[in-house]
Amino acid sequence: MIRVLVAEDQSAVRAGLVLILRSAPDIEVVGEAEDGERAVELARELRPDLVLMDVQMPRLDGVSATRTVAGENLADVLVLTTFDLDEYVYEALYAGASGFLLKDVRRDDLVHAVRVVAAGESLLAPTVTRRLVADLVKRRRERPAGVDGPPPPSLDALTAREVETLRLVARGLSNAEIARTLFVSEHTVKTHVSNVLSKLGLRDRVQAVIRAYESGLVTPGSL
Repeated sequence: MIRVLVAEDQSAVRAGLVLILRSAPDIEVVGEAEDGERAVELARELRPDLVLMDVQMPRLDGVSATRTVAGENLADVLVLTTFDLDEYVYEALYAGASGFLLKDVRRDDLVHAVRVVAAGESLLAPTVTRRLVADLVKRRRERPAGVDGPPPPSLDALTAREVETLRLVARGLSNAEIARTLFVSEHTVKTHVSNVLSKLGLRDRVQAVIRAYESGLVTPGSL
């Protein structure tokens, strides 16, 4: 059973989310929070598997609440918002969110997303992924002449097979799809992914995707 805490300040929206999640036989809504501070309090008290977190909430915004929940390893966080602006995406991902969906997501896709993130995977709405990639490229192109900025992160600590695994993760492939591509077992893929995260000091696959683009390992045309 996946234990979920729903954090959303609009009561009608929160009720709708709870209703959708409770319709799934393998999901249990263990708590509801109307603001970010309450979300953190309940996460510490209830220790859910996942927090479904709205971005804009009173007292403490969802990004700050995500940073605390993820930083204290209280639960995985799936951010759900009406906004797809880049600053929200980046802030939520760097705060430690494992998934990011827009509120117009379909009922079945929301339930699927909760299952995916609770299983230790990461998930981004397609529109979010495209904006993320486009913005990374734009930042490089608009860098002022003569200003190098920080060097791209190195992947030297990774083996050749781990680099290839990271490339496939950045393309959005699941562990099963990576296993078929590399002709190895899914268990081996999980080991490679774990090694990549550990060696690069990353929290999850979302941060791995960001690192792949930042390092130049993957470019938009290679998707």
